[in-house]
Amino acid sequence: DVIAKCVDLVMSGAASGLCTAPIHKEALKHGADFGYPGHTEYLQALAKSGQAVMMLASDALRVVPTTIHIAIEDVPKALTPALLRDTITITHAELKSRFGINNPRIAVAGLNPHAGEGGTMGSQEVDWMKGEMDKMRTEGFDIVGPLPADTMFHAAARARYDVAVCMYHDQALIPIKTLDFDRGVNVTLGLPFIRTSPDHGTAFDIAGQGIANPTSMIEALKLAYQLAQKQAAS
Repeated sequence: DVIAKCVDLVMSGAASGLCTAPIHKEALKHGADFGYPGHTEYLQALAKSGQAVMMLASDALRVVPTTIHIAIEDVPKALTPALLRDTITITHAELKSRFGINNPRIAVAGLNPHAGEGGTMGSQEVDWMKGEMDKMRTEGFDIVGPLPADTMFHAAARARYDVAVCMYHDQALIPIKTLDFDRGVNVTLGLPFIRTSPDHGTAFDIAGQGIANPTSMIEALKLAYQLAQKQAAS
């Protein structure tokens, strides 16, 4: 398919980066037996790269969901110390290497309301998240958390970190799409090549009407170019 062909081009060095348009996951699943929840997971498989991390980025905010295209009921089981650690580690490394942030400041959201409020609204934060964050701080990571997600995204809070690592898809994507819907860009971290895409879906409901806003796609192309220029210069 065209996605696999594009991955071949960037992996061979024939292209400097990959910018994908939105895909319709339901249509691919039921119409083409597509066996992946989304682009990120498929690109990870094609690249044979281990874990890939989805980051949504704009001038207003960068966010990373630790779990991605799974049902809410499956999040607590999928969310493990190893997955969270790997997500933070990959995010930290690529903010340094691709974005030029020498000492990335990382804010980590809790899973539960009020970050569990001492175990009264969920136990993951006290059972293992706080301990994992403490361990990573001793290893040199600039991390705060786990934090209540409902107080992480106002302007003063955002000024205190370079990226917010969230626990599930909507916890991460609602804030950035609210703050900067038109300019958000999806960047896949952890791949051996540059990949960006717009942060919106296919919008079939307005297709062919001449009213779709191309800004996010333009921003995705621009960011892919900028990252490729930095990579070439390094």
